[in-house]
Formats: sequence, structure tokens, C-alpha cells
Amino acid sequence: MEQNIQWALLLTLGAGLATGIGSAIAFFAKRTNKRLLSFSLGLSGGVMIYVSFVELFHEAEVALSSAWGDKTGTVLTVVSFFAGILIIGLIDALVPSFENPHEAHRVEEMNAPHPALMRMGVLTALAIAIHNFPEGIATFASAVDNTALGVAIAVAIAIHNIPEGIAVSIPIYYATGNRKKAFFYSLLSGLAEPVGALLAYFMLMPFMTETLMGCILSGVAGIMVFISIDELLPAAREYGEAHLSIFGVVTGMAVMALSLILLA
Repeated sequence: MEQNIQWALLLTLGAGLATGIGSAIAFFAKRTNKRLLSFSLGLSGGVMIYVSFVELFHEAEVALSSAWGDKTGTVLTVVSFFAGILIIGLIDALVPSFENPHEAHRVEEMNAPHPALMRMGVLTALAIAIHNFPEGIATFASAVDNTALGVAIAVAIAIHNIPEGIAVSIPIYYATGNRKKAFFYSLLSGLAEPVGALLAYFMLMPFMTETLMGCILSGVAGIMVFISIDELLPAAREYGEAHLSIFGVVTGMAVMALSLILLA
């Protein structure tokens, strides 16, 4: 268990730091590879949706049914699933729409400094940090229960964090002309994920039971389904490659299905 916890924390940290990759792309790429971003975001969404319904929801139902019986266990699983959706939905509702961090951004937006955009960049970083907090809990909880599954989820969330890093870097660099400052804010927004993992570790692990783990796994499934439908898939289509994003979704599901079969 101790080794699983260490791995879970490292995976969550790695997923969070992927915002820095997005920042680096914004600085050094001459053009946005819209096809790659669209496919990658679709792939990430496919992984999350498949894992949520096929693996996490099932594992939660097994754990809760074992503790409470079939009928009550199923009810608790469903309630926890929608509770996860409600939590991430409420967080999403608190982010002002005009500062929505999930709008597609491109490297080509980099231009001459414009100080008025600094506020937008900082608020975008804050918005992404708020969204990344429950994602950190999701990655950590999944990895503690199943390391291989945690790796898949961490990779999916890392891919999802790359365009978020671009979204933070562009307005801050545009406002200040300072690459280091833009990179710092981008990286800082991603560090909310390991903070979420640490909170889960200190507040939840001491009280961990089969029932609590089952509720967490089902709640995580709800969170990831919401993220996929509300953020990943719309963002993938915004890059103008709608069909390619769907191919990414199907590929993500197929890769995850094959991984679960081979690791079973």
C-alpha cells in the first residue's frame, strides 16, 4: 500500500506538471498542430470515458455490494457517481464564462505585449487550478486502488493539461513579454493536482474503508465523465478537426480496452 501511495503521488505530480509542456509548446512552436491536439484531446476523453464506465464504476459497485449487499451497493454506487458530477459541475459553475480556461488557444495568438491581458492570464491560471484540484484527487485515488489504471488516467489528464498550459501562457506572455513569468503561472496552475492528491492522502487515507474507497472510485468516474463531455470533447472539436477528435475518442477507448485485457 505504501508503495502504491508513493506512485500515486508521483503520477499526480507528473499529470499536473504537463501544463508546463503546454507552456513550452506555446513558446517554441511556430504553429499550432491542430490535428495532433484535436486527436490527443479526443484520445484523452476516450480513455477517461471508457475507464469510468467499464473499470471504475464496476470496481466501485463490487466494493460497495460486498460491504452493503447488491441492492444497496448499486444504489450507493449510482449516488456517488452523480455526486462526483455534481461536485465538478459546481466547481465549473463558479468559473466565470468569460474566463473559461477550456477555450481552444493557438500558438499563433502570441504577439506584441499587451498589459491588459495580464488579469485574464492570472484568472485563467486560477480557474485551471480550481479545476485541477479534484482531478488530482481522481488520479490519486485511482492509482492507489490500481497502479496500472492510475498510469492510464494520469496520462489522459496530462494530455488534457497541455492545452490548458497554452491557455495560461498565451495571455500572460502577451501581457508581459516575459517567458519565465508565463511559464511559472502555467506550472503553478498544474500544481493544484498534487495538492489535491496530498489532501486526499491526509484527509481520506486514515479513514479508508471498503465503503469509502467504493464511493471515491464511483465519484471519480463521475468527475472524469463530466470532464470529458464538458471540456475535452468540445475543446477537441474547437480546433476544427471534428472527425479526427472522434477517431481519437475511439482510439482511446480501444487502447484502454486492450490494456485492461492484457493486464487482467
